[in-house]
Amino acid sequence: MPAVAARGVSKTFQLPEQQVHTLKERALHPRRRIRYQTFRALNDISFAVQSGEFFGIAGRNGSGKSTLLKCIAGIYKCDGDIWCRGRLSTLIELGVGFNMELAARDNVILNGIMMGLSPKEARKRYDSVIEFAELEEFRELKLKNYSSGMQVRLAFSVAIQVDAEILLIDEVLAVGDAAFQQKCFDVFHAMRSAGKTIVFVTHDMGTLQRFCHRALLLERGSLVHIGQPAEVADQYLELNFGGQQEPVGEGQPENESGGDARVLEVWVEDQEGRRLPAIPQGQRMTLRARVRFMVDVEDPEAGMHIHNEDLKAVVIASSWVQHPHSGRFVAGEEVLFSFTFQNVLAPGRYSPVVVLGARGSVLSVVDRFARGFTFLVTATGAMGGAVDLPTDVAIERADSPIAHELKP
Repeated sequence: MPAVAARGVSKTFQLPEQQVHTLKERALHPRRRIRYQTFRALNDISFAVQSGEFFGIAGRNGSGKSTLLKCIAGIYKCDGDIWCRGRLSTLIELGVGFNMELAARDNVILNGIMMGLSPKEARKRYDSVIEFAELEEFRELKLKNYSSGMQVRLAFSVAIQVDAEILLIDEVLAVGDAAFQQKCFDVFHAMRSAGKTIVFVTHDMGTLQRFCHRALLLERGSLVHIGQPAEVADQYLELNFGGQQEPVGEGQPENESGGDARVLEVWVEDQEGRRLPAIPQGQRMTLRARVRFMVDVEDPEAGMHIHNEDLKAVVIASSWVQHPHSGRFVAGEEVLFSFTFQNVLAPGRYSPVVVLGARGSVLSVVDRFARGFTFLVTATGAMGGAVDLPTDVAIERADSPIAHELKP
């Protein structure tokens, strides 16, 4: 039985075309009727999150991610049905439920009670909450004097101390420093291993693929895709860059163009420049993409993702890193984008994805080449990882400085 299920969830807001800000305006125009526009934030969303699943929600700004999370939490009323089986703990917006005039202790106890703990339990967990948030020196300070990072540390610490079966988390962790984010990730790993159900909204596709079992992608309030995190991350990249992804048949080239450019072909070469269907491990290799521009472009760039058989991106590179100003190219001109690297890929079959972008006011995808070409990496053996890095291994006795270096 699912821990969280949604069926036909829709949410509509009424936005006033004009607002009355002062009492004088109201007195001068008592009969003025305010007209409203209807904004549909969510449109017929249905999904189910299984018990113990780490479920991601991705989408661009304004796509409805946070609105959906608030509907699940019961903050917003919505059309359709939502079921939650188990105690909910939410970390949706920074400072929600906090009284800025109270000190940390009072806020921790009040928030714990609101999340379902008894007053005795809330007081008992206060010390562990403050310790995890690393705020021992500021426990008597009013929250209005806390920085945003201190507030989010306190809010996250309260949320994870409730022992809820279902945890709803929005992207508030982005304000934490790197050390605290890693601490949160360690908690995520522990919760994932313990079989907690977590619904997690994020823009970070690396985090999405690192933690989530499944994910869904929203765009303008509609469900675009639900499935494996790698699939959702790939489509999110397309939407974020302004492209549209269409389903293609298995093994068929996926090549989309807005008309400004076209990726004509993609291939790999060995260090002698020979096109090969299979590249031995340990050699330098080059992936090339031949592009034709249909219009004049300024400083185009290409991104390369190499996916393994599990559809995981194991190599990602962009021409922009070394060539942010690639030059001006005229309509009809053909260009080669080349990516050269030491082949440390584990033995297996790989499929490159090439995304071509052009910069205007924002970066927009003008073509995408995927699934039209694969290549094989060969080796005598495999260590079992996604890559096989050359490694120097030292073996020496504890009482002797002599070391025997083993090199692959």
